[in-house]
Amino acid sequence: MRTELDGAVELLDRALGYTRVVLADVTDDVLCRPTPCSEWTLGDLLAHMEDALDAFIEAAAGVVDLGSTTPSGSRVTDLQSKACTLLGAWSRAAPGDVRVGGRDLASRLLVATAALEITVHGWDVGQATGRGARIPEGLARDLLGVAGLVVAPADRGVRFGTPGTVGPDAAYDARLLAFLGRDPAGRSRQ
Repeated sequence: MRTELDGAVELLDRALGYTRVVLADVTDDVLCRPTPCSEWTLGDLLAHMEDALDAFIEAAAGVVDLGSTTPSGSRVTDLQSKACTLLGAWSRAAPGDVRVGGRDLASRLLVATAALEITVHGWDVGQATGRGARIPEGLARDLLGVAGLVVAPADRGVRFGTPGTVGPDAAYDARLLAFLGRDPAGRSRQ
């Protein structure tokens, strides 16, 4: 089991590395910019990312409390600190299953889901700041498999948009973004 978790932790490490780069462009003057998440500003997205990191850190202890947390002031610094905490927590011995809202979830799937969330929201941040950094092909390929496991039809219209269409020769990052209801070209679908 540790080997399977190690693969998910390595995926998480790559996701955090990608997102760390795009977070470097966040300044106070861009927090009001729109994101590909149609109803969120960049500031809203950063708050969501911080809440998600808190939940994934809690999961390393075996249980996730689905209650809300109070966001803190210095978003990027807090996100960077929590990202390091998250990677460290999952790099140590972790539970086989994690209790989330009364249900058990395999640790490796939860960590891979964290990598998916962190990467895609990192891409969203890049779109809002103007960096527009592509998701590395290997990371996108690995996350596309995760997305296929964790995004259910019931998530469409709630957590994710309608899947977009890309050509059969599309790069993995374009496939991943389209599957999650985002426009790989960075244009809004609204």
